[in-house]
Amino acid sequence: METMECILTRRSIRNYSDNPIPEEKLQKVLDAIRWAPSWVNLQPWEVVIVDDPAVKEELQTAVPEANPGRKAVTMAPLLLVMIGRKGVSGMYNKQAATMYGDWVMFDMGIACQNLCLAAWDQGLGTLHLGLLDHQKANKILGVPEDMTVFEIIPLGVPAKEGKAPPRKKIEEFVHNNRFGNK
Repeated sequence: METMECILTRRSIRNYSDNPIPEEKLQKVLDAIRWAPSWVNLQPWEVVIVDDPAVKEELQTAVPEANPGRKAVTMAPLLLVMIGRKGVSGMYNKQAATMYGDWVMFDMGIACQNLCLAAWDQGLGTLHLGLLDHQKANKILGVPEDMTVFEIIPLGVPAKEGKAPPRKKIEEFVHNNRFGNK
């Protein structure tokens, strides 16, 4: 699949079939995470692959009932729980190198998007699921204190096709030379 086709056609999937995920497809998705750029190549991520139904049910309790992606936690054949190491990305000599402080959220976003695009290229659906009780998810998975769960990403064959939400026109967000010059 061409890069732009992948970007333009990928959707958030909340309903999954029960088809298993072939190991070679999973490995391609994991490799896409591995190759994500990060602050001075720190690669501050860890991934917990969850396929145990009991662990998925426990993780689902960390997702608010009002979250429309909650059911995907137990429905998807696999969960890729994205964990980031705090306090190293964006730092030099343990001091923030920019006004934005810890860059782990930025690095995790890139790795998660690589994951989602690679999955879509392999015919697999994903969902960025970040509205959750992170501390509870950390406890369930035994995450060390210097790390935290950033996202739970359900992974599987979509049960149905997603629809594209509306997008702004390019002219609405692009400026020339200075902000406000449209």
